Amino acid sequence: GLFLFDVKHTPLGCATWPALWLTDASHWPDHGEIDVLEGINGGAGTGNMMTLHTAQGCSMGGRRNMSGKALDSSCYVKDNDNAGCGVQAASGDSFGDAFNQKQGGVAAVEWRDDGIRMWQFARDAIPADIAAKKPTPDAWGAAAADFPNTHCDIGARFSNNSIVANIDLCGQLVEASWNSSSCGSGGAKCSDVVATKPGEFANAYWEFGAFEVYQAS
Repeated sequence: GLFLFDVKHTPLGCATWPALWLTDASHWPDHGEIDVLEGINGGAGTGNMMTLHTAQGCSMGGRRNMSGKALDSSCYVKDNDNAGCGVQAASGDSFGDAFNQKQGGVAAVEWRDDGIRMWQFARDAIPADIAAKKPTPDAWGAAAADFPNTHCDIGARFSNNSIVANIDLCGQLVEASWNSSSCGSGGAKCSDVVATKPGEFANAYWEFGAFEVYQAS
């Protein structure tokens, strides 16, 4: 299938951990998790993180055609503190304030047994075939993130997923880099920011234009 997400605004603010993802909450991690858009503390300068999380027996490696930077290779949730097999977007304006200032854009996920690919298009660079409701992924060039089935049986590891958009406050991913971030300067704790600084969350919201789902004919 092909998922297209028209995203107008990603959440900002210290202590925030927003994500747009696909999963089967009743059978996690056996049915897999696909993180499409994810950032912490507003994604300041780091851009979007695209990640797969799975049960045992799935990893990434070998030849991958993508513009993003591969991070951990193991997708297994019990490896590397459930970091998953992530890809860091090549551009810092793929999430957060820089993304919002450009009126957002479209995130695309192509899910096939051969692999999972993701793209991001800025508002002024959305392909004409998407605007025409005739999306053609093979015409879009290198993906932002490429997760091939070379060392992962995609058909067996991913099934029955639903779309989830949420915003966590604090949590493992935020806490891991809190002290080294500008949000943690001065010794402020993440929980203290949540409890005492409501102004931090004035822009902590998602805004979507549309979700579109296509199936290959």
